[in-house]
Amino acid sequence: MRRSRLAALTAAAVVTVSVSGLHAPAAEAKAAHRTIPAHVFAPYFEAYNGDSLSGLAAQSGDKFLTLAFVQTPSVGSCTAYFNGDTTMPISSATFGGDIAAIRRSGGDVIPSFGGYAADNGGTEIADSCTSVDAIAAQFRKVITTYDVTRIDLDVEDNSLTNTAGIDRRNKAIRKVEDWAAATGRHIEFSYTLPTTTTGLEDNGLAVLRNAISNHARVDIVNLMTFDYYDGAVHDMATDTQTAANGLVSQLRTLYPGRSTAQLWAMVGITEMIGVDDYGPEETFTLANAQTVTRWAKAKGIRSLSFWALQRDNGGCPGGAAADNCSGISQSTWQFSRTMRAFTSA
Repeated sequence: MRRSRLAALTAAAVVTVSVSGLHAPAAEAKAAHRTIPAHVFAPYFEAYNGDSLSGLAAQSGDKFLTLAFVQTPSVGSCTAYFNGDTTMPISSATFGGDIAAIRRSGGDVIPSFGGYAADNGGTEIADSCTSVDAIAAQFRKVITTYDVTRIDLDVEDNSLTNTAGIDRRNKAIRKVEDWAAATGRHIEFSYTLPTTTTGLEDNGLAVLRNAISNHARVDIVNLMTFDYYDGAVHDMATDTQTAANGLVSQLRTLYPGRSTAQLWAMVGITEMIGVDDYGPEETFTLANAQTVTRWAKAKGIRSLSFWALQRDNGGCPGGAAADNCSGISQSTWQFSRTMRAFTSA
């Protein structure tokens, strides 16, 4: 089944995995003291279009953002850049000032590796790089450069069937887990995966099975609850709930020792606000946003997000999916105002 966000996007689906790992020099043995809230709303920010990260965070009122995406510049590379753009290296000069400003306002960021373009083009870090140690080093570089406590891994399309890449990624996660434990650093990894309306397909489950076999700790499985491409007209709020219920049943099999509440606390949800790539048959409405936010709080899921912050406006009502507007009538930041009520300490 085809999975994409927008034609011009470097985007992907959503599942979240938490990890720690790698033996680091003493200079890196600094623990990050901030943590992401236990239940957090963190919409994706399109990091490739030149917008101000801290500026849009302030305008929207969204304190927590997911930065999309970190990729390699070419197949075979083991060096990560934002958007695979060599002018946007992992360094304090790239988004460092913005992140500091967001933290001063009480927020934080979650860098996201992968995205549809990377998963389709072979520049997702574990698909591109054949060295587990080098992949782990890039994860560690992002963590230490930005002092973050969560990394999102957006894995879809060809990356879901690249068994060697899946295994390398999970082995690297385990190394980062070991490094974090040894250095007193808190770090979580989130896996972003596509879903059906009844839970993960087997290729998504295979990613999690491989993580378990590699002893990589998974904290959050964040479903991309859109782009079903099944020819049906969808109530997107209802389908979010059935997808999550299916995921919890799947997680119960994978993690038989966990309680129902613990399994729900592994769930993340990412919507595409307004009209998604498939078309108007899959339109996530403002009413859907209210329903999903109330349901997510009641269920105690771990994270809530949407694609993408730059789309949270009514600049193209009646239009198709686009990078910079939702395709429906709304006020600017209306989805953000509704959904950020999910965040709690």
